[in-house]
Amino acid sequence: MSENTDGITRRSFAAAVGGAAISCGAQRPRPNILWITCEDIGPQLGCYGDDYATTPNLDKLAARGLRYDYAWSNAPVCAPARTAIISGVYPNSMGAEHMRSMVRMPAGMRMYPQYLRDAGYYASNNVKEDYNLEKPGEVWDDSSNRAHWRNRAAGQPFFSIFNFTSTHESQVRARPHTLVHDPSKARVPAFYPDTPEVRRDWAQYYDNITTMDGQAAKVLQQLEEDGLAEDTIVFFYGDHGPGLPRCKRWPYNSGLRVPMLAHFPDKFRHLAPPGYQPGGATRRMVSFVDLAPTVLSLAGVEPPPHMQGRAFLGRFRTPDPAFLYGLRGRMDERYDLVRSVRDQRYIYIRNFMPHRIYGEYIAYLFEMPTIQVWKKLYDQGKLKPPQTYFWEAKPSEELYDLTSDPDEVNNLAQSSEHRSHRERLRKALFDWMREIRDVDLLPEPEMQARSEGSTPYELGHDSRRYAFDAILAAADQASMLDAAATDSLVAKLSDGDGGVRFWAALGLLMRGQAAVSKGAEPLRKGLSDPSPSVRIAAAEALGKYGTEADVNASLGVLVELANVETQGPYLSMMALNSLDALGDKVRRVKKQIQSLPLTAPTVHERIRANIKNLVDVIVRK
Repeated sequence: MSENTDGITRRSFAAAVGGAAISCGAQRPRPNILWITCEDIGPQLGCYGDDYATTPNLDKLAARGLRYDYAWSNAPVCAPARTAIISGVYPNSMGAEHMRSMVRMPAGMRMYPQYLRDAGYYASNNVKEDYNLEKPGEVWDDSSNRAHWRNRAAGQPFFSIFNFTSTHESQVRARPHTLVHDPSKARVPAFYPDTPEVRRDWAQYYDNITTMDGQAAKVLQQLEEDGLAEDTIVFFYGDHGPGLPRCKRWPYNSGLRVPMLAHFPDKFRHLAPPGYQPGGATRRMVSFVDLAPTVLSLAGVEPPPHMQGRAFLGRFRTPDPAFLYGLRGRMDERYDLVRSVRDQRYIYIRNFMPHRIYGEYIAYLFEMPTIQVWKKLYDQGKLKPPQTYFWEAKPSEELYDLTSDPDEVNNLAQSSEHRSHRERLRKALFDWMREIRDVDLLPEPEMQARSEGSTPYELGHDSRRYAFDAILAAADQASMLDAAATDSLVAKLSDGDGGVRFWAALGLLMRGQAAVSKGAEPLRKGLSDPSPSVRIAAAEALGKYGTEADVNASLGVLVELANVETQGPYLSMMALNSLDALGDKVRRVKKQIQSLPLTAPTVHERIRANIKNLVDVIVRK
């Protein structure tokens, strides 16, 4: 982590989020900066050695620029990934990792285009935003499908984004489509069954990348036509991994690794990293949280102290980091909590909710032919490991050697030979969570309630309101599934902090019948806990493993909390997830669930469909 993040703990908050310093005088003329971005692709480009890819234009850009071989999105889905980019702050430090949530930033904290505009840049975005943050005022000079550097004032330096959606997940499954890439030549990852449906989706994915390659070429041609190529630093990157199951939405390397290319014209080679050579590659590890401070650095603007990313180019370039970090929270209507960290060889994944399978039903995800055939074959008993893993409970820890196991299917977390790597990466992960004050260890409804009148970021950085160490310890103990910790978890059900009590109840649920029976009495008290999130966790535990009276009481609690009109969207989604987890038992309250309201005036349109999707799944039981 950067020294800037440490600085927040040493200064007052107001000072930490003060304006960025403009230090452009020594670097005039300033570069124009162009970002060409696309959606839902990993490094499936010819310049990354993929001989199935057809990407001549991006390959040419790589041949005259720099290829980043260790570039990560911080989240494996668009909204939190773009949140890291626009803010320069990790989404789980802002309380903004949950898909399409809308979280406020603290007063004084701004988005990077605002600092660029203060420095005299024309900032345009064509066209996707999709942040999990409310915009703190006017962010862009133009953010629309008409946005272009050509609309700036004469002589004004520009920062412009062109984002292409032709590679988005939805376009992989769009039909009709005439395939160009031969499905028989597609590489099928080891975690998938090798079926015609899977091969077709991968072939169409590569077709879409070729289409996007042509779109990128047109933007670069416009730069040449305008006589700006020698004045413009050009970036290309994708917004997270491939838009296919177990890539998109999962914080494996397969879901987080992205292509990233950067070209520096001769005039601005001094802003490139040491040793920059056209056609070269770098082992520097970079991630999306680094992009905001980097673009500011290129423009001669010192990144503000609140930014947690590291500038990797320009005047304020920082030393190379040792690790990259990833995260997963709520994906549309489904709750989960996963953190990951990698170095240049290994990736460590920490599943804080291992009782939730990887392949939970998400309505949008299940429109993909690949996942439909994959689930069908699993249900028919026709798959063998590693193709079965996606449909089963997660291990608490995962460790993969990306050199020998690029598909991440051979979990080394229990290997004595790899113990030192596991412990080193686990420590790095927990140190990072502690340093950024990972506020999403609180369940989303609890986090929202505690930060009322403030912001989740400020909540997370206030030790009086957020007992981070105690909550992390409870989450760690709960999710490691050690049976010997049962008594300790039962005791934590009486803790004074609702976040600790939540993880204690969840920990008993994760351990099953014996643990829930041991903690039955405090769990029953938990059904009337002051924290609704604790009530939900206790109700799911008792509803799944309790007596008949427990089941009925728990169903009543969950149905009450699932009412979006009275409880709001976050409690409603959380309660509906727990109801769905109770399987056939939910039929007892099916009529009540069918009569639940599906929306309310307070529900943001970005998450409105989530409640309906959950209700639809439950009533089909």
